[in-house]
Amino acid sequence: MLLLLRGEEKYTVSLNAGKGVDFRSLDGADLLLQSAATSSQLIQRIPSAGKRPSSPCARLAQPTSMDFNVKKLASDAGVFFTRAVQFTEEKLGQAEKTELDPHLENLIARADCTKNWTEKILRQTEVLLQPNPSARIEEFIYDKLEKKLPSRTTNAELLGQYMLDAANDFGSGTPYGSTLITVGEYQKRLGTAEREFLQTSATTFLAPLRNFLEGDWRTISKERRILENRRLDLDICKARLKKAKQAEAKAAAAPDFQETRPRNYVLSASASALLSEEVDKAEHELRVAQTEFDRQAEVTRLLLEGISSTHLNHQRCLQDFAEAQATYYAQCHHFMHELQRELNRCANAVGTPQQSAACPNPVSAAFPSGPPSPGTRKAKVLYDYDAHDSSELSLLADELITVYTVPGMDPDWLVGERGNEKGKVPVTYLELLS
Repeated sequence: MLLLLRGEEKYTVSLNAGKGVDFRSLDGADLLLQSAATSSQLIQRIPSAGKRPSSPCARLAQPTSMDFNVKKLASDAGVFFTRAVQFTEEKLGQAEKTELDPHLENLIARADCTKNWTEKILRQTEVLLQPNPSARIEEFIYDKLEKKLPSRTTNAELLGQYMLDAANDFGSGTPYGSTLITVGEYQKRLGTAEREFLQTSATTFLAPLRNFLEGDWRTISKERRILENRRLDLDICKARLKKAKQAEAKAAAAPDFQETRPRNYVLSASASALLSEEVDKAEHELRVAQTEFDRQAEVTRLLLEGISSTHLNHQRCLQDFAEAQATYYAQCHHFMHELQRELNRCANAVGTPQQSAACPNPVSAAFPSGPPSPGTRKAKVLYDYDAHDSSELSLLADELITVYTVPGMDPDWLVGERGNEKGKVPVTYLELLS
């Protein structure tokens, strides 16, 4: 006779030949365990005569099944715990880790590199287009709220408006007031061109980069997390099968020497059947885990291979961004040339000395009259240059001219001579020859 403990209940066990094993509870209840050698063991509890069955109300008050959400929560917590244990043991070198396919590893590394550099390029482009941190924060908030950002006046437009307001105070008929109006109008044109450039860059360059980080990359990251969980589940199943096979081998290698006795024979056969079932169950779980891992690895691989399409899309966006920059700077160059001609026209206009002094020609002021320096040099013209006024000399690419400087002259300009023609020429258009 044996004494068994089950929770807070105590049972006595006795073997009856040909009937199975009888269990008798110490509190008076009888239990019958049918043939213990079978794979499924059925325990039937027979209440003793001294115990009364519980009332219907009491039976209704007892929960018949656990709430579904609670059971799911408990199941998820158990899965999370086993994954955490497997991950920790892998980090400590106490568990084996299934390595991914080398091609998949390369795709993951390439995707991570794409994501990191896209973030850096996006942030720096935002700084280039909008140096004001407060304005960038405002744009970020409006973007997250999915609201249209109010039109913001550029600094050049604001400067131009200030010049126009100042001209109204000084008088638009005065030389200074008219010059302020001219420069202010061109500053507003520059500001308009800048705003168009910012809008074009945001649409054609910044938006695709953000869409990749907030759309495609989030999907890739989600599938990669699922793949990591499938890998952990696969390794857990491998470890479980390994332990089950080790336990089965150990039981087979060290049999019970007293198994000829009826009681030990029944218990030994039951343990062997349970171990065999455990191995079969572990093998089935491993096959399922391997199938889910392979399927998720294929899904992740297809998404990561889409990074090549992302690179092509970003390449087109870079071309659009460079084209927008070229258009913007060409407009700025055109506006400044127009402004310079307007100012030169104002300076060369016939008027009173007061008007000429009020509307000076900055280039003519850099070419004071005076005797030429004793040293003259030959220079090769690099680019064509059109004279803006009569004091300058037009140039043709690849021609040779004689240049020299005069005392007090702007260092960015030289006096150029070509036959009987003479005038100022910009140094940046020349290659001075020894």
